[in-house]
Amino acid sequence: MLRTTTPVSARSAGVSAVAALAIVLAPTAAMTASAEIAPNPVEVTAAGAAFSLDPVGSYDTGVFDESAAEIVEYFAAAERLFVVNASAGLVEVLSIADPAAPEKLFDLETAGVVASDGVAIPAGATVNSVDVRPDGLGVIAVEAPLKTDPGWVVFFDAAADGEALGAVGVGSLPDMVTFTPDGTRIVVANEGEPADDYSVDPEGSVSVITAPATVESATDTDVATAGFAAFEEGGALTLPAGIRIFGGREDAGTGTPEFPVSENLEPEYAAISPDSSTAWVSLQEANGIAVVDLASATVTSILDLGTVDRMDIPFDPSDRDGVDGEGAIAIANWPVLGYYMPDTIVSYEAAGSTYIVTANEGDSRDWSGYSEVARVKDLGSDGLAPVCADAFDDVLGVNGLPADIDGFLADDALGRLNITTANGLDPDAECYSDLYTYGARSFSIRDTSGALVWDSADAFEQLVAEASPLFFNSNHSESNLDGRSDDKGPEPEAVAVGEIDGRSYAFVGFERVGGIAAFDITVPTDARFVTYLNNRDFSVSAEDDGLAGAGDLGTEGIRFITADESSTGEPMLAVANEVSGSTTMYALELAADVPAPGDGTDDGTDDGSGDGVGSGGDSAADPTDDASAPTLANTGSDASRAAITAATLLTLLGGALVLGRAALARRRTPSAS
Repeated sequence: MLRTTTPVSARSAGVSAVAALAIVLAPTAAMTASAEIAPNPVEVTAAGAAFSLDPVGSYDTGVFDESAAEIVEYFAAAERLFVVNASAGLVEVLSIADPAAPEKLFDLETAGVVASDGVAIPAGATVNSVDVRPDGLGVIAVEAPLKTDPGWVVFFDAAADGEALGAVGVGSLPDMVTFTPDGTRIVVANEGEPADDYSVDPEGSVSVITAPATVESATDTDVATAGFAAFEEGGALTLPAGIRIFGGREDAGTGTPEFPVSENLEPEYAAISPDSSTAWVSLQEANGIAVVDLASATVTSILDLGTVDRMDIPFDPSDRDGVDGEGAIAIANWPVLGYYMPDTIVSYEAAGSTYIVTANEGDSRDWSGYSEVARVKDLGSDGLAPVCADAFDDVLGVNGLPADIDGFLADDALGRLNITTANGLDPDAECYSDLYTYGARSFSIRDTSGALVWDSADAFEQLVAEASPLFFNSNHSESNLDGRSDDKGPEPEAVAVGEIDGRSYAFVGFERVGGIAAFDITVPTDARFVTYLNNRDFSVSAEDDGLAGAGDLGTEGIRFITADESSTGEPMLAVANEVSGSTTMYALELAADVPAPGDGTDDGTDDGSGDGVGSGGDSAADPTDDASAPTLANTGSDASRAAITAATLLTLLGGALVLGRAALARRRTPSAS
């Protein structure tokens, strides 16, 4: 049986006041924050699960919707968390010697730190990421006050009281920083976003820094840069045809060539191979992954991630598909393609091979100088080309789909869906023959060539529908029903992988509706759902009621803490939440009998017979999803597009949450008002 609980009341406890900022790199008095633990967290757990998640303690900045808790890192020797507070431009240092009562120790500020070239980091710089080596050498990715300028990596001693060791220069908008597993190199994803008016668009790049052998700062001579010049027209390397190079300087009237590859590609997040030789760097907006040889600091290839076909994998494309234009749960098949567009990516090993795990959030280019975002119903107006009159001819009236194109463009169908105008245009007919959305609303497992080994398909939307039917696809800042269906749904943002008793688990965080979903990924082709926990009270809508009692909002970063690292002797999760500004500790409550490696799994092959959530076996070259894969499809024929219920079909097979295809009873889901 699934075990499901839902919130029943608002929490009355208050939120601690924002702590006063420390003098640069000097400790403040210790402060204990109030714990924002929802009284009845939303929970769904599979029968026979190896563990469940239990929120045990939280530190709250009290800062709402200002990215006050983004990335979280852990230093085991001192039992300290390092939490990126982008709102204040610093890293907050917390003691979790008692995970139930995280205690603020001091702040790490970067303003005034003198870099290797003698220039001090100015006030107004933004902190984006942090990582700590086991010996205590820490690194912080710092974005310049003008984001198109080059940024820095600041070095610090994680065991000290905020001692800055120095800094080195890196590329524009360093968004993520990480050590290689052997600690010898530091990898920085420099996103290189454009100015809002596209007057400047710096090149995206990956910095590879030779890390000091001891706890001290590197110098600029230790920094190498991997760029994308080799993929420009006439370059030595071939850019895959599916990589999205579009928009930008030409549209803003500011540049030549029309769409420079080096400016278009914006590194987001880096995963490192277990042998520390290779980095895989997500190029989110381009829907690709760059492969970087770390010894030479060169990009050797770019992997095209392909698309998901929503005629095979259903989703809810509208926030107004209920009665009288209200929200409802309406997960169904539609003639739409979705780019995977991963944000966080990590790597792990299984049976001697390396795999890449991606959280397929989706992202767009949306600036004043150029925007690719439009709703389907707005195509054909405001200078945009229309949808081709015959675009949906092959599916008109199929399985309850609208019988004419006007039906597809209605608000309760595809009309509200945000799509990209950069792809799908038939240049000869001057109309859109295909519609492409942002993100796959899933997480994926790929091999190192980029081939899709397994994907969770529509499992996340089905899971949220089961767990919180009145707040399905809710936004983070506001509790609502169906608020994000027209965009990216639950919006899987963060992922961490950890090992427990010889088995590998992926922990995926949903940025919008919230919560952490855990899957057993020991067998990459046959991942299994374990548990979902959302430390949120939906009866409190933070936008209207304030943060007190709302719980965690806007999951952004997850750090898995092994039993050996943990102060409790049991594995834990540290989760940073950017909207609520909270950092919450989760205990992993282990079951009495954790399955041994190999128990309850198959032989590592996927025959498409439906023995687990999602689907597998697809490749980047042929990214179509197997229609026989186990997904919950809306197979009714009601042309009114009535909503399906949240708990229509969730069955268990072999201890996994299985979303099987079936004809579904259909009824309206009430509004959350």
